[in-house]
Amino acid sequence: MNAVAGAIAVSILLSGCSGASVAAEGSSPAPSTGTAEGETPALTATPSASPVPAVPAVPRVPAVPPVPGATDLDDVYARTRMHSMSLVDKVSLLFMVQVAGTDPAPMQAYLAANRPGGFLLLGSNVPATADALAAQLSGVGTATGLSPLISIDEEGGDVARLGQDTFPGADQLKSMPVQATTDAFTQRAALLTAAGVSVNFGTVADVTANPSSFIFDRVLGTDPAAASERVAASVAAENDSVFSTLKHFPGHGETTGDSHTSIPSTEVTLDRWQIQDAPPFVAGISAGAGLVMFGHLSYSSVDTAPASLSLRWHQILRDDLHFTGVAVTDDMLMLQDSGLPQFADPSANAVAAVAAGNDLLLYDSAIDMAPPVAAIVAAVQAGTISEQQIDASATRVLQLQRVAWLRTHPAP
Repeated sequence: MNAVAGAIAVSILLSGCSGASVAAEGSSPAPSTGTAEGETPALTATPSASPVPAVPAVPRVPAVPPVPGATDLDDVYARTRMHSMSLVDKVSLLFMVQVAGTDPAPMQAYLAANRPGGFLLLGSNVPATADALAAQLSGVGTATGLSPLISIDEEGGDVARLGQDTFPGADQLKSMPVQATTDAFTQRAALLTAAGVSVNFGTVADVTANPSSFIFDRVLGTDPAAASERVAASVAAENDSVFSTLKHFPGHGETTGDSHTSIPSTEVTLDRWQIQDAPPFVAGISAGAGLVMFGHLSYSSVDTAPASLSLRWHQILRDDLHFTGVAVTDDMLMLQDSGLPQFADPSANAVAAVAAGNDLLLYDSAIDMAPPVAAIVAAVQAGTISEQQIDASATRVLQLQRVAWLRTHPAP
């Protein structure tokens, strides 16, 4: 058993957290053939024995199992679409941006011109009711069979974009029975589905008992066991409705700095992280979270780079925590807002984020995508980033888009 997996397993057993197991000693994660939509994949699950549906064969991208919530057929559909795309289109798919306002026309125009993988909704995008938002989003789309991902930060409590979300947030849920988290996120997921949202950046998997931490009011638990139970409950409640996102990996709880204006750093060791910070992420992955959001913070004893730009932290997420879903950055513009000169170039930041292993780059404004897309394409052509990696990331995004489309276009 590798060191990270072993320590996580021990910490979960000690804390009483259930449902988050790791691979057997000496094993490595085998490519999964996926689970039926709505089923929760276990971290140690063996590959499904069900055959891939009889469809024309297409080349496989290396070891990319279906994301949580997607089936083998969704995977084949996504790979088929991916192989018909140009390199520029595949790279463009790795961007998720915010277009301000409640008028859908600018959003549709941006989609047609730039072909991002999806959009982020902030307060300026949200009308008074979920029905009004659904009507606003109904005309935003391009290809039949795929839906652009529509994401939102709907944690509840301090971070709620929809006025109708009056359900408890983490500030209350952390001191309530676990069932309250299930109830709140079940209702929240139903509201988001009614509004036309497909991705919720709503599950804070950070853990801290420090009231001076800027993230304290948003954590679901002040210790690993309590946070793990509620993180898993929130994810399970959203499954089959919206894609859940765990944030902010590897965990903001060890820092007091605010990553909106700085790059917080901690000297906490990997051993300490395994015990204190990893369990809620492990629990959420086991529950079936479709995305993990990387924070712009540094665990300097592991990697001096921000986790969002760290190949090492992406390897830990994939190889040790066995996450098969979509890795998304926190807002990329936060890197520039830190004021540090090494993050002043947005195109260089985009290249570094993709090279580290992110599948989606998040921006909280309608950026000019042309320069960062061109920079990433140039990095692929130069061999700095492999096209196979781009294919793998594009496939994961397309899998989510396919499931999002099927959820709104059920078979007759």
